[in-house]
Amino acid sequence: MARTVLVAGTASHVGKSTVAAGLCRHLADRGVDVAPYKAQNMSNNARAVATPDGSTGEIGVSQYVQARAARVPPTTDHNPVLLKPRGEGESQLVLGGEAVGHYAAGEYYDEHWDDALAAAEASHERLAADHDVIVAEGAGSLAEPNLHHRDLSNVETARFADADILLVGDIERGGVFAALVGSLELLPDDLRERVAGAVITKFRGDRSLLAPGIEDFEDRTGVPILGVLPYDDPGLPEEDSVSLPAAGERAVRGTDDGVPDERAVTVAVPRFPRLSNFTDLEPLAREPGVRVAYRPLDAALDGADAVVLPGTKNTVDDLLACREAGFDAELRSFEGPVVGLCGGYQMLGERITNAAVEGTGDRETVPGFGLLPVETRFRRDKRVEPVTRDLRGVGPLAGANGAVTGYEIHMGRTDPVADVARPFPAVTDDGAADAAADPDGAATAHVLGTYLHGLFENATAREAFVDSVFAAAGRERPAREGGTADPYDRAADLVATHCDLSALGL
Repeated sequence: MARTVLVAGTASHVGKSTVAAGLCRHLADRGVDVAPYKAQNMSNNARAVATPDGSTGEIGVSQYVQARAARVPPTTDHNPVLLKPRGEGESQLVLGGEAVGHYAAGEYYDEHWDDALAAAEASHERLAADHDVIVAEGAGSLAEPNLHHRDLSNVETARFADADILLVGDIERGGVFAALVGSLELLPDDLRERVAGAVITKFRGDRSLLAPGIEDFEDRTGVPILGVLPYDDPGLPEEDSVSLPAAGERAVRGTDDGVPDERAVTVAVPRFPRLSNFTDLEPLAREPGVRVAYRPLDAALDGADAVVLPGTKNTVDDLLACREAGFDAELRSFEGPVVGLCGGYQMLGERITNAAVEGTGDRETVPGFGLLPVETRFRRDKRVEPVTRDLRGVGPLAGANGAVTGYEIHMGRTDPVADVARPFPAVTDDGAADAAADPDGAATAHVLGTYLHGLFENATAREAFVDSVFAAAGRERPAREGGTADPYDRAADLVATHCDLSALGL
């Protein structure tokens, strides 16, 4: 039976995902057969992966990332329960990779909790039979007394996996020792005994200044501090929207590349109320001279050089929110490159029909932004699939040609209502393009839409888009200096260099 280490936290966004990914890569580099696991995740950032029976399902992005760090094929066993918030207190429940319905929190716990627990236990059992070590990630805080009787990712995982616990606390927000001590005090007795050590993350400055606090903590609790990780972002995709600006705020990512503002370009991203899969934008934010700016829906596009419409958990409601805020008028008057991804693609079309399928009341047809001659019809079935497409560069991706990979997670089908260029044309038996046969994208001279999540992870598509943004802005694109360190290796170095893992037996 595999050894399980649960990386749990004092709160959300304290660095659990980075520590877990770092452990996965560090152990894999040492020849350990390791796999990631998170019993229950709540995130609208999902990836399409294989299920144990060979079909396709969804998992949270962090477990996809951790599987790659562990150098194992990602499967739905790595994240058997996924809750995808959709607003109004409801979430879509995904069990074993398959969407089973939309439920309020009370309904989920009253009617589906037993099924979720069974799915989580079965997935862990399969992983434990195939691997030597499982690095499990907790969710939020492990010390919430009101949730201890139904805390799948922390309490239940620790128990059914017989896991040792590594407690992670974030010093950046202040009060890390209070958070660590308080978490230990609030744990059930059987979990308190499982805590093998603690790690402090996001530290800036002279570590020696922490010595009195570390000594006091260890004397009080008997739990060793196994490491103090310096503030560093390895560049792993973010798990949830805690990392983004709050609604109504304005923030820019990718501002530390050393390129002067007057030479940089800004890619504006509307901050949809139900924003999902925002990790699609992270490859752009890592490009020298590219600023990815999340804008409130009622903000003007002045100063933007391009716009990317991201995915959304509820296309129709976010489309209506855009219209109410005046964003649609702003976008129609914008002359730079525009790309819509998944729900953003659906919004760019002429209309959405059968809209009530998405749970937005009794609306049959909702007008889109009208920037692409396509129409989306919603259906109850959901497409979840990793894909490889042959990109023929058109519109904002002009000049890009070759195979690209990504994934699709969406409801509905989008088809042209007039002649339009297609970025991913199907190919007939004689090798000719058969544009009418393929529904995955459409483009005009400066607007492109596609269902392909992960588009900008492909260098050929990303380079073409960034080139088009700089060209449209009339600026010279800065050269990239040197290579970019692998984010998985950076996470592994962060953990291995600054943590003593001997207390965990790793």
